[in-house]
Formats: sequence, structure tokens, C-alpha cells
Amino acid sequence: MTMAYTKRLPFIVPVLALALAACSGGDVASTPAPLTAKQSERLDKEIGNRIAGKPVNCLSSSPQSNSIRISDNIILYKTGSTVYKSQLDYSCRGLANDDDVMVVETFGGYYCKGDIFQLVDRFGGIPGPICRFGAFVPYRKADGGS
Repeated sequence: MTMAYTKRLPFIVPVLALALAACSGGDVASTPAPLTAKQSERLDKEIGNRIAGKPVNCLSSSPQSNSIRISDNIILYKTGSTVYKSQLDYSCRGLANDDDVMVVETFGGYYCKGDIFQLVDRFGGIPGPICRFGAFVPYRKADGGS
């Protein structure tokens, strides 16, 4: 009986996550809102003259402290001189404010495309929207630096 439940768990978790996301108050939009001038400027500053590489599905979760929230649907992770850009499929209301803590449950020490995270109020612990990572696009210096 436990074996049958374990086999179903991978199918149940995404369904529950989507149901929670629908009830969480997050913005669900088919196209993300355009960046403001300030957000575009910050994105350009962080990426600089780096060149986009082939998107990867997973990224080590160790650079969490190096995350930069650009907008409600773009997060950057800096590892050395490489900047990874994850564009969420849907807007995650409040992500850009950087007021809330991102709570991410990792499996195997990686953030992967499709993994969910939740914003939680930094002071009151009140849960906010549940959001989902997009692919991670590496931006590297033109000289091939990592």
C-alpha cells in the first residue's frame, strides 16, 4: 500500500502545487508585464556585455544568496562571472519588491525549471503566492569566462 502511494506522489505534488497557486493570489497572466525603465536598467547593469548561452534546466541552489529580483517574473543568480536568468512563466506578485523571503524546497541541491517556491512575509511569516522557476539562461563574458 505504501508503494502505491509513493508511486502516485510525483503526480499528486504538481497537481496540488497548481491548485495552491490558483488560490494564492498570485498574478496568472499569459504574458508577463513589460519591464519598467528602472527594471530594464537594472537588468542591463547586471548582465552587462555578457552573451546568452543555451538555457539549462537546473542550477545549483548554492548561489541563493546571490539572487537578484529584477521584476515579478525575472530572477537572476550570480555564480562567479556568470549570471543566470530565470524568466518565470507567470508573474509572481511581490517578487520584485524583495520584501518577502523566497522559500524553495530543493531536491538534490538544485533549482530546476518547473520547481515551485513561495514568497513568505519576512516579518509576520504570512505565506504569499506560490511561483515556479523557468529555465536558467547563462550569460557569460564574451571571452568565455565562467
